[in-house]
Amino acid sequence: MSANLLKEAEEEAANLLSDLIRINTTNPPGNETAAAKYLAENLGKEGFDFEFFESAPGRGNVVTRVRGTGEKPSLLLLSHLDVVAANPKEWSADPFSGLVKDGFVWGRGALDMKGMTAIEVMTLKLLKRNNVELKGDVILAATADEERGGKAGAEWLVHNHPEKVRADYVINEGGGLAIPINGKNLFTVSTAEKGIFWFKVKAKGRPGHGSVPGVADNAIMRMNRVVEKLGNHRSKILLVPTVKKFLGEVAKENKTLQQGVSMLLANPEMSDQILDTLAQTDKSMAEELRARLRMTISPTIIHGGVKENIIPSDCEAVFDCRVLPGQSPTQAMDEIRELLKDVGLEKLEFETIQANNPSVSPMNTPLYELIVEVLKEFEPDCSVSPVLLTGGTDSRFFRKLGNVCYGFHPVRADMPYGEMLKTVHGIDERISTENLMFGTSVLYEIVRRFMT
Repeated sequence: MSANLLKEAEEEAANLLSDLIRINTTNPPGNETAAAKYLAENLGKEGFDFEFFESAPGRGNVVTRVRGTGEKPSLLLLSHLDVVAANPKEWSADPFSGLVKDGFVWGRGALDMKGMTAIEVMTLKLLKRNNVELKGDVILAATADEERGGKAGAEWLVHNHPEKVRADYVINEGGGLAIPINGKNLFTVSTAEKGIFWFKVKAKGRPGHGSVPGVADNAIMRMNRVVEKLGNHRSKILLVPTVKKFLGEVAKENKTLQQGVSMLLANPEMSDQILDTLAQTDKSMAEELRARLRMTISPTIIHGGVKENIIPSDCEAVFDCRVLPGQSPTQAMDEIRELLKDVGLEKLEFETIQANNPSVSPMNTPLYELIVEVLKEFEPDCSVSPVLLTGGTDSRFFRKLGNVCYGFHPVRADMPYGEMLKTVHGIDERISTENLMFGTSVLYEIVRRFMT
């Protein structure tokens, strides 16, 4: 593409993203319909046919398909339109203003993941404008509800309209952010993700007067032991292939990490001691790695008590547990019960809120190889590695269909890497217009080559 065409695409992507951010799709409640209709209108003006699906009032999804000759596999460009909440009082700019300032588009969803929606839409438009003759179908789906599990979005589409979104390959969120190491960029491609196991524990007790605590059985005190046991638990280390590959790539680029990584790979049981040492100089990296080596359990919500002077008979807490490939939510529940057996299982009740198995896609595919090839053309001294996501994405629904899914939103860290990560689901989320151009250029080139 010419420099002028790229500059025009950068401005158009920035405006598209800014418009999307101004449509408040905070989930709950979502209200993604307004954003889906905006995209549908935007695509319609360009001559694309689209289909609009509402899984429930206000929960809109938009799908468009550019048909190829059928000589090559199909490809789905997937994104979600909902975002997490943002408190304007904490931000430097209104999180729903879509402000374009100092070369950045500001607002909730800039990185997660309306920015990628804009990049995918621009990729589709550029294929059309450049009259690229596709040998396989390219589908774009912008969906609802990912931030709350996808039941009103990707999962609903897969269950109710699978023929509209099924594709041999899927490109989604989850990877692509470059990790700067010694002046070089390590780009990640998400090929696997942990499984989600959200559960609630209800502790039972016996009420009584707050002034005579020994007579009652305080459910909060029991829950305190539950939170302490689960929150401080370090599950057994499990080195999965994706993580081994990632560690190897990191060690290649960072000589100071080589010894530690070699020790970790040779003696996984020493991982915590090795990572504790790393945390003294790079805590973000150490904790990211630690979460990729084991099942984790985090207490996230707690409720208990009804009045200042009443010992509570009920207390409940919610936990966010993430399981590695090779594990399952059922195994996690067995481990949790074993941990809590001396707390009094007869006075605890367990409720599953959401449970999804881990998911994995192979690394040895033509699309993965092409991603590496294109990145190295844009940045010859970069390295590329598969990565295991500690969180979950909508890719899991498509992996169940047998599709190969990669998380790949190409972004350079044009602010400190740790700071950039903190803005996702955090404060002052933003993406540079330069990154919008970079992401569009890389994704366009990958799709163009893969589909022709």
